[in-house]
Amino acid sequence: MAALRFRRREANPAAEMSLFDHLTELRQRIVRSLLAIGLAAAVILIFYEPVLRFLIRPYAATCAAHPEFNCDGSLYALGPIEGLAARMRISGYGGLIAALPVIFWQVWRFIVPALSAREKRYSVPFIVSSVTLFLVGGGMAYWTLDKALEFLIAWSGSEVNQTYQISKYISLVALMVLAFGVGFLLPVLVVFLQLVGVVTPQTLLRQWRTATMVIFALSAVITPSGDPISMLALAVPMTVLYLVAVLIGWVAQRRSRRAPQE
Repeated sequence: MAALRFRRREANPAAEMSLFDHLTELRQRIVRSLLAIGLAAAVILIFYEPVLRFLIRPYAATCAAHPEFNCDGSLYALGPIEGLAARMRISGYGGLIAALPVIFWQVWRFIVPALSAREKRYSVPFIVSSVTLFLVGGGMAYWTLDKALEFLIAWSGSEVNQTYQISKYISLVALMVLAFGVGFLLPVLVVFLQLVGVVTPQTLLRQWRTATMVIFALSAVITPSGDPISMLALAVPMTVLYLVAVLIGWVAQRRSRRAPQE
């Protein structure tokens, strides 16, 4: 077991944790995250009706703005338990999103012992930026949802009646929010890799064409609706955020080089 021991750089640099200790701590972090998700899901469950109206609003607005579409903005349950399943799904997805600050904090606290003292100083900025970017990405998904639905309904044909199951519609909205939220976390990952020395800003800047192609391909893959409007709404901001992350890494690199001289 001596070979399976890991060094933990906290208050005591010489302190060591065994593999079992690391697994125990990981379990504690997971349990705390699950408790946060459960509590947030319970709150969403209490306020289910206004949350449901908020989620249906883009679909209802699209149907109201286009009388030529064969839809009335209503959702349908095609089974006796589908309504209950949709309620549980909304609570689960909503609890996951609402508990993101706690989840990110638990993940960071598990990673921090392996970082240097300089890297630990970025704890709060990373948590705040991660939560903010995820929420901005989720907001972008919700804001473009009516445009995506308009494209999908128009391309389905004028003779097609739009009758949506509540479970499938809620799954689409949730996956769109999660896809955009995760996509908007790209700059956090890029900045982190630069700060720990895995890549340099110069390398990332030289590979910007390849990075742009990868971002657009990734956006096409992870966008649940598959429409070009949502893909562009995700790919363009991700590309801009990638360049911003490279700029942040370049500034941090210059400061780190200037610090020893000062």
